[in-house]
Amino acid sequence: MNTYPRAEKYPDLLHIYSQCSGPGALKTAEFVADRIALAPGMTVLDIGIFRGIQTCFLAKEYGCRMVAIDPLVDDFDPRGDGKPYVDHLRRNAESWGVAERVTGIQAGVPCTPFPGDTFDAAYSTTALEMIRGFEGNDAYVAAVREIYRVLKPGALFGLAEPMHRGCPPPSDLAPLVSEGEYSFDKFVASPEETAVQFLTAGFEVLEAGHAPDAWAWWEEFAEYDWGCRSEGSEDRRMIEVDADRWLSMGYIIARKPAGPGA
Repeated sequence: MNTYPRAEKYPDLLHIYSQCSGPGALKTAEFVADRIALAPGMTVLDIGIFRGIQTCFLAKEYGCRMVAIDPLVDDFDPRGDGKPYVDHLRRNAESWGVAERVTGIQAGVPCTPFPGDTFDAAYSTTALEMIRGFEGNDAYVAAVREIYRVLKPGALFGLAEPMHRGCPPPSDLAPLVSEGEYSFDKFVASPEETAVQFLTAGFEVLEAGHAPDAWAWWEEFAEYDWGCRSEGSEDRRMIEVDADRWLSMGYIIARKPAGPGA
């Protein structure tokens, strides 16, 4: 397994997983941030934040100014209070001491309020796959195209989200991921398929693959995520049956072309 020196400063994983969604938590954030070369002074768009602790982590550990967007309210599970996720972000930003570097806006892609060519980088983990699953591939491409629009020429976009290994699920796993109107397999694609969607939106794809520690992240998620720890968790059952055969965490590192004469 790789080491994540910034993420490992925050060892209370029960708390960390209560404030962010998806496998890897702060490790995923560090993995993506390093690949898009986040640095102090950059203005970064963070798309789909849940309760915002990854946003705060990036602001604190990389010194960036984070502009975080999420259209949703906190009613995902019984713990939810019905407030916008950006309200939770503001609370976490205060407790992390980064309120002056974090802005939360209740908005989503592709309907953002930003002018074109605004941001130095963009970041998203465990968010855009929800658009794919609920609205389809065309909506996913439209969301990526909006991120392209608001990035400065030459800027990087780093994404990590649940993906599969480009093959059908094993027969014992298939019922757990392919049944129901919004079955899990509608939300996930392979890195290769996702790269095509980025190319369709106009990006140059620099990297597309599976995170080296993807399965360790899923095992950590199964142990610490509130939903997985609940009795009868379908997510935990899916992870246990999968056993590192089909499910992964994929990532894309893409660049908005700099344009002629850049």
